[in-house]
Amino acid sequence: MSAPALVLSALALAYLDARTLISEDLSLIFRTSRAASTQQRLERQGKCNCFYILEQYAKSQPTAVALRFPKQVKPYPKKQQSTPGSLDDLFVIEEYTYKQVYDIVLKYAAVLRGQYGVTAKSIVAIDCMNRPEFVFIWFACWSLGALVSFINYNLTEHSLVHCVKIADTTHLFVDDDPKVVALVQPCETEIRNLGVKIAYIDDALRAKMQASAPYRASNTDRGKHIKLTDPCLLIYTSGTTGKPKATIMPWRKALVSPSLYTATIRLRSSDVVYSAMPLYHSTASFLGLLAAFNAGATYAIGHKFSTSTFWTQVKLTQTTYIQYVGETCRYLVNAPPSVDERAHKVVCAYGNGMRPDIWREFKARFHINQIGEFYASTESPSALTNLQQGELGIGAIGKYGSFASAILYRFRYRIVKMDPEDNTTILRNPATGFAMDSGVNEPGELLARITNPDKVGESFNGYYGNSQATEAKIMRNVFKKGDMYFRTGDLVRKDENNFVYFVDRLGDTFRWKSENVSTNEVEEVIMAFGNKAHIEQVVVVGVQVPKHEGRAGFAVMALRDPSQPPDPAKLAHYLLAQLPRYAVPVFIKLVDKIAVTHNHKIQKNYYRDNHQFDDLPQQEEEKPREESNGTIWWLQGNTYVPLKRQDWDLISAGRVKL
Repeated sequence: MSAPALVLSALALAYLDARTLISEDLSLIFRTSRAASTQQRLERQGKCNCFYILEQYAKSQPTAVALRFPKQVKPYPKKQQSTPGSLDDLFVIEEYTYKQVYDIVLKYAAVLRGQYGVTAKSIVAIDCMNRPEFVFIWFACWSLGALVSFINYNLTEHSLVHCVKIADTTHLFVDDDPKVVALVQPCETEIRNLGVKIAYIDDALRAKMQASAPYRASNTDRGKHIKLTDPCLLIYTSGTTGKPKATIMPWRKALVSPSLYTATIRLRSSDVVYSAMPLYHSTASFLGLLAAFNAGATYAIGHKFSTSTFWTQVKLTQTTYIQYVGETCRYLVNAPPSVDERAHKVVCAYGNGMRPDIWREFKARFHINQIGEFYASTESPSALTNLQQGELGIGAIGKYGSFASAILYRFRYRIVKMDPEDNTTILRNPATGFAMDSGVNEPGELLARITNPDKVGESFNGYYGNSQATEAKIMRNVFKKGDMYFRTGDLVRKDENNFVYFVDRLGDTFRWKSENVSTNEVEEVIMAFGNKAHIEQVVVVGVQVPKHEGRAGFAVMALRDPSQPPDPAKLAHYLLAQLPRYAVPVFIKLVDKIAVTHNHKIQKNYYRDNHQFDDLPQQEEEKPREESNGTIWWLQGNTYVPLKRQDWDLISAGRVKL
């Protein structure tokens, strides 16, 4: 064959591969097979614990950097900076090698065991902001064989007590940051009365750690017969039952998911992953830190997300991979130019929730060639991925070739038709009683197959101490008698190329500020305001707001006496004290009565529609007009104020941070 013919053949093969993604499919099959083999080996060896990964790298590459922490030591200057490097002195970079992390973990293990009585039978809750101590205590617990739970540090009062209680918590370690302390102290006595030992992660605890000799528990103490299906961690999620539920994270997820995703995004030991996402979420803890540790790479812990210093921290930590959720990408795109936004080494941004309308702009503005979008939920047995570059696959949450798609969307996932009258109900064929696959570009609920119905725990571990909620996520007899699927609660669509795109969240849970918000929980809190003196009925939904990710909380309140509405400032103060900030409704609509259907079902879809904002009063009007759609308030700072047309225009343009 002549040279030109060889070139043409090579180009043809390259084009064919680009369209069919054959090489990606083969790589996926190889990675999955290798991960399965590795997990079986670990189970045989009795080493189903990520502590052994840390120990391995502490011995094989002791001087390699495991953690970087950009610690802010100066406030952000009031005047906008325009000179590259002008923000560098705001931070001091703390570094910890794998050997140093390992030694500190063993020292904390000595303290936790010797002075607080933590053992393999303990359930230890960590209520902490992003900082190295979070990681040290987390791995110290794992080194002792204890079960760990991650508490959302925004929680207080009933929600915090509930999370501690339902997990049978024995110990609670609390960040000494004043903001976290202020949220824990009001309910500290109630938590102690549950028999929980509380300790603050403060200078006194650090001094105890430094004075202690390292303690490495024996392999037997960690559990010689630990299985991949055994729990290693509890992560809280909100659901339709109202209150947070403790999702059981098995060792399978802690070991396999990071391994597979590390290979998918091609993370190497020389890379640095920066994430300001909260470690109490699986996105940061599992696909951030554990993924980095799995590769022997460096994990840079952002204390808290900040548009003004994000790129400076990325630069100072020498980051090559950044982690995101959709909201953070939009915040960065909407932010004014940063002096350091192109002074970085980032080759890939990965996370979930990147919306198609900012995807190209994000890549172009910040000179990032690859986007590693994934779809997963804390409790879901499976995930979808899309390592995207160029133009192919922009906006997709799952991108595979025809071969892998044929396997995945037949034996792992199904996208099923929904009842047109109720988009939370799966449509079944009246003749067979089974579900039906959605057509091309037809939205349907994504279901994940539970491979062995006789051993559900091999796929889905459910919720700790909550069999009812666990059962509610399982659907039986879906495509044949006896089969089982996990309900994701998400609408997706699959196009003609087998690329999958997110459409919307189903039911009574919506996502805002990267958090799941339970409408039932918020409704219960609102109804308790003022001993129900003002409110007859309340409905909470999530509404889409232009230029904002997710759905904002929208509460519709039917008043007992329309002439006596609640005091907006007192209502806001109450809600901010009872709920995490992200769960407090952004909008409140006052009505005489709640709209219902002919059979008395609340018309939630009616309130989810943005027509609610169509006829707002103008700014110059002193009082809102008497309108059929009622008065709407919005949360401005820490109080509710009437929403005017000019306010909504600014919000819709993305010029107001909600």
